Amino acid sequence: MNLLSIMLMMGGQNGQGGGAGSGLVMLLLIIVIFYFFMIRPQTKKQKEEKKFREMLQKGQQVLTIGGVHGKVKEVKETTVMVEIAHEVVIEIEKTAISMTAVSTKAEEKK
Repeated sequence: MNLLSIMLMMGGQNGQGGGAGSGLVMLLLIIVIFYFFMIRPQTKKQKEEKKFREMLQKGQQVLTIGGVHGKVKEVKETTVMVEIAHEVVIEIEKTAISMTAVSTKAEEKK
């Protein structure tokens, strides 16, 4: 039985239909649940991705969100020059680089 079911059962005891106070408590409970299970993890992930993109270095292997693998040749303020084949260099936005390449390669080494 989950917490929401218990709260609903408690509100209907003693012939009371539950008042405005119990409705407010339920609304606040739902807001807290949304914050801890949806909003907070998403903002944490965004901060990690921003830090990763700021720490990009020349020679690092990357994966774009489009699925292109390459090696960083040059890092600019908002863009990155990535070598995808021998002497084939493309310029992409930093936001188009995925963190998954780094975490996948780290797991393979272990």
